[in-house]
Amino acid sequence: MSSQFMTVKETAEYLNMSAQWVYREAAKVGLVPYRFGRGQNAKLQFKVAEVQAWVKQQRTSGG
Repeated sequence: MSSQFMTVKETAEYLNMSAQWVYREAAKVGLVPYRFGRGQNAKLQFKVAEVQAWVKQQRTSGG
């Protein structure tokens, strides 16, 4: 993960979730997807720092 963005697959692996979960639920739980491209060729990616911050927030607010 040396770049600023992670693919859906990398995000799913980092969160220990399925790629389907990332597509379906990520935006609902506060992970902001970034869309690169248009139409069916568009690629969703997530900022590494934002995913890491979200995980930290879940850990501290999970009680």
